[in-house]
Amino acid sequence: MIACSDGHCTVEGPVTIASVQSLLEAGERAITGGQVTIDLAGVTEVDSTAVSLLLEWRRRAAAAARSIRYVNLPANLTSLAELYGVTELLGEG
Repeated sequence: MIACSDGHCTVEGPVTIASVQSLLEAGERAITGGQVTIDLAGVTEVDSTAVSLLLEWRRRAAAAARSIRYVNLPANLTSLAELYGVTELLGEG
């Protein structure tokens, strides 16, 4: 689930193959503003699709000349990003 207000979105629950399509669409709607911060502290479970989702949101934001920032990446998501060598592309900050 993703909830957004005033450029700040929170993602809660699993980010897996089962939930990725709805999260992708909800995140894309959130990217319509100039800057969006996505807080991942509430993520309970991830698989490799979570990394793909964050990268896709970043691509879509860039294509729309928008800025996206990820905060509070869970340790298991950070580990996957490190494994795939894309940690710097997620740019937590």
